[in-house]
Amino acid sequence: MKSMEKIRVLIADDHAIVRMGLASLLGTSKDIEIVGDAFDGEDAIRKSLKLHPDVVIMDLVMPRKDGVTAISELREKLPNTRILVLTTFSSSEGISQALEAGAMGAAMKSSANDELITAVLTVAQGKRFLTPDIERLLKDDPPLPGLSPRQIEILESIVRGLTNKDISLQLGISLESVKSHIKILLAKLGAASRTEAASIAQRKHLLKN
Repeated sequence: MKSMEKIRVLIADDHAIVRMGLASLLGTSKDIEIVGDAFDGEDAIRKSLKLHPDVVIMDLVMPRKDGVTAISELREKLPNTRILVLTTFSSSEGISQALEAGAMGAAMKSSANDELITAVLTVAQGKRFLTPDIERLLKDDPPLPGLSPRQIEILESIVRGLTNKDISLQLGISLESVKSHIKILLAKLGAASRTEAASIAQRKHLLKN
């Protein structure tokens, strides 16, 4: 197979050792050519616009611009470039958001070598590919209904350990409104208590900070 016919791949991850390891692994495939790497979302977009890779392997948690935001921008600017998410996330939230943003597939960083190569080859053809561990995660830990900006504020306050009165003063809303928001929030999260809500928020990476 000629070099020009190979699948041109760009790797975006904020850890150099991960980029090097992936490049070494994917380089063993005669069908794949590594054309570049990026250390964060901003760098991934800039280099993708310059190199026009067939596939971008995208980490989700990166500085300056996270993976989901970068995926959305790349899908808009380079619609023919396919995106494969590679993550360590133990919850479905980020993966689900990435797929909704336009990623064609997802794999765990712990996936077997042949699975990762197959994932790249599959998404390059415009076909969806989820490794078995990702499929299990999406099934066993389904993403939650979307939270409103106000509910996110309330959840952040709960995680910080604020009381209802504290939240009322901080957000400038009545105590009854706080109680109503918390009741709805707990129902959306499927949580029986504030403590459980805080635990779910951290486990499912619901808060930016």
